[in-house]
Amino acid sequence: MPQPTLKQPATRPVVAQRRLYYGWVMVPVAAAAMVATFPGRTFGLGIITERLLADGSLGLSRTSYGQINLWATLIGAVFCLGVGRLIDRFGVRLLLPVVLVALGASLLVMNTASALVLFFVGVTLTRGFGQSALSVVSLSIVGKWFEERLKWAMGLFAILLSIGFVVAFGVAGSYADSSWRTVWGRIGIILFASVPFAWLVTRDSPEACGLLVEGRESAATPAGTYALETGMTFQDALKTPAFWVFCLGTSLFNLVSSGVLLFNESILAERGFPTKIYYVAMAVGTFAGLLSNLGAGWLISRKRIAHLTGASLVILAGSLVALTALREYWHVVCWTIVNGAVGGVITVVFFTVWSGLYGRRHLGKIQGAAQMLTVVASALGPLAFAEVKERTGSYLAILTGLALVAAVVGVITWFVPMPRRPILLTDKDYLAEP
Repeated sequence: MPQPTLKQPATRPVVAQRRLYYGWVMVPVAAAAMVATFPGRTFGLGIITERLLADGSLGLSRTSYGQINLWATLIGAVFCLGVGRLIDRFGVRLLLPVVLVALGASLLVMNTASALVLFFVGVTLTRGFGQSALSVVSLSIVGKWFEERLKWAMGLFAILLSIGFVVAFGVAGSYADSSWRTVWGRIGIILFASVPFAWLVTRDSPEACGLLVEGRESAATPAGTYALETGMTFQDALKTPAFWVFCLGTSLFNLVSSGVLLFNESILAERGFPTKIYYVAMAVGTFAGLLSNLGAGWLISRKRIAHLTGASLVILAGSLVALTALREYWHVVCWTIVNGAVGGVITVVFFTVWSGLYGRRHLGKIQGAAQMLTVVASALGPLAFAEVKERTGSYLAILTGLALVAAVVGVITWFVPMPRRPILLTDKDYLAEP
């Protein structure tokens, strides 16, 4: 078996560290990029669903629209793998404006569609470049700029993201009486207008700017040098149990949340609650999620992330069982707070775990593969809930079944071994890949 060889890279001078580490500028840029995925997500499409069904030129039924959305999401998930490889090769500075342009063009394709085939192509591209590709780019931006402070950066990212989506819903709500084509056209214009700003502000990594990661030297980094991006290869990451366990846990959460959120009103109605309770629950859950974003940032560390994730999945299992037994208004409030808190923790875990465990060098491929699995799970969740409801007349079976699975995965996650930290490489002496 060939051994890694030593190579001498061209040296780059270290730029004098600024008072404000540029990575903190990249956090709101990444959050804005994730908010831009709005038209490619289920809740984004949800705001125009009824207007799409009422558009006689498309001739959509609820069934045909549901099938188009399912297949568009599954096909669009594949975009995660492609963009991950491109990020590692060309960097996020190039990929962010390119994907923004592609998403804007996808909205135009969908906007001009007057036949189902072109409409399907438009929805697929919107899912692929929005929910999949742009999500991977956004998460990679933060992951490429932080290591030890990654949990704080991702906590801030999650908070800014929540605020950004609230603003996006508010702006979209002001067009509630407009044609869906008007709404999609305006969003497309915003995406195209943001491209120059994305190119001017975004930077690939601290190393690409001649900076030390997080603006400080470490004991392993001699003065006058900078540390190269370090981390496992994509193939090595796939060989670790932790990769698959965290993929399974976060994907399971996405499957559950997509099904519960889509049919939340119906699930609560099955328990005898009026429609207005649904809107109260959504508001309370959003607030609980914001608070848990901060708490997760404080609790997460490399050694504790498996325990935190495992405990969250077990609590998720308990909340699913509780959902089958809600009887009073305060039950709904308590359940929503717990479920929102779990969602906030799992979200920050997903944002943090890939860079935290596997380093930044091949983050695009690793995070892209994980994102693809979560997108597929999100697409299958509503289908599973709908099928069980139609066949049994109740959500009881799907909720209890998923509770059992979440509990088992939570226990497995608690005990999963963590991969070894990657070797720190510098421009004076580093190991080249064979």
